[in-house]
Amino acid sequence: QVQLAESGGGLVQPGGSLRLSCAASGTKFSIGVMGWYRQAPAKRRELVATMTSSGDINYADSVKGRFTISRDNAKKTVHMQMNSLKPEDTAVYYCWAFLRSGGYWGQGTQVTVSS
Repeated sequence: QVQLAESGGGLVQPGGSLRLSCAASGTKFSIGVMGWYRQAPAKRRELVATMTSSGDINYADSVKGRFTISRDNAKKTVHMQMNSLKPEDTAVYYCWAFLRSGGYWGQGTQVTVSS
């Protein structure tokens, strides 16, 4: 059973930074795509950033230039450095991974941007 464990959320002031991390376990196969989605209260879950095993990256327009995704294929980890955070970035952030067996979600980590 594939499991994704997230860490790094918290409370930060506007303009601050946070780094999210996610580690996959329970599979010996490579992971095609890893990334992050987020869901704010009363809103739909939305893509934040994804990265393929070959290094192709996709960012939501709202985070381009502020967030940076990276991954370690061998360790099956994905990270996201979030800078210049805004109150509208407040959400539960979910790690997502796509393998041959399908897509998997983490439990989510809360990010709150507030003064």
